[in-house]
Amino acid sequence: MEIKIISQKEVEELNIPMSEVISVVESGLKSKGEGSNEMPAKTGIHPRQNSFIHAMPCWVGGNTDYAGIKWVSGYPANPSRGLPYIMGIWCLNDPETGMLKAIMDANWMTAWRTGAASGVCAKYLADPASDTIAIIGLGVQARTNLMAMNEVLKNLKIVKVYDIFDKQIEKFTTEMSKTFPHLRFISCKDTKETVSSADVIITCTPVIEKPEPSIKAEWLKNDVLTISVDHDAAYENEVMTEADIFVCDDMNQYLWMQNEKVSFHHGYPVKEKIYADMGQVVAGKKEAIKKGRRSAVLMGIACHDVMTGHLIYKKAEKAGIGVTVNI
Repeated sequence: MEIKIISQKEVEELNIPMSEVISVVESGLKSKGEGSNEMPAKTGIHPRQNSFIHAMPCWVGGNTDYAGIKWVSGYPANPSRGLPYIMGIWCLNDPETGMLKAIMDANWMTAWRTGAASGVCAKYLADPASDTIAIIGLGVQARTNLMAMNEVLKNLKIVKVYDIFDKQIEKFTTEMSKTFPHLRFISCKDTKETVSSADVIITCTPVIEKPEPSIKAEWLKNDVLTISVDHDAAYENEVMTEADIFVCDDMNQYLWMQNEKVSFHHGYPVKEKIYADMGQVVAGKKEAIKKGRRSAVLMGIACHDVMTGHLIYKKAEKAGIGVTVNI
């Protein structure tokens, strides 16, 4: 059996643009909304406080027919050790035979498909005239989320940012203003100042077992899209429960985590209060609402990994990147 091994460095060398990752993530969500995917709720273990190691399998069917699984960990204490918060590998299987075809880095994949998922959410639910976004938590995912917002929000002009660490703010604004010289970056002193007047708000703080959210509903504009990439870590319950519409990326995953008291069990919307998941919106089964307060929880789901992983695999094959081994 021949298996292609693709490292993080090799994935990065492919220089895949964010626009292509957004496109495949959107396609995977459409397939999911049409009922063509098999994607169980991710399951995992928690060896240390606030940590997780998750298994995330998925088959994207229909005309796509891709299958794979990610084994990914998240340890909030890792950055202080000089290690990434999120680490993992992803495996590509042949859905016809079950044969393993590739094993690849999942760090780049996870960061970029996470940003791309927010981009798809904003494409469907943000006001097209949005010119100001707020990003809270300025790690890797903040960077890819900004890349995605720059792709889908054609009128974007202002980026308001905040992190509990001043060095993170300085590093982020310095790096990102070079990458996006057409955008104006505003460093804020707290979350209230950051979210005030923003058209789209994205929170990328660490996911922890006992969150202490700080963003209040009364601080927000009436017309705003709030995106949580960090479960229930940043927004107070009312931001989600009192929204005009509340969506998640996958209904099954959200409800499983809520019922198992993994997340969302302290007051976030229950099943009857969920307008849709993003698969239903992208597939056209639910209207894409662009006014009022639209609130979204995007947990990160396996169909994003399958679509992004297959994109990486095809580009690596074409470029002759990766090492093939026989086992």
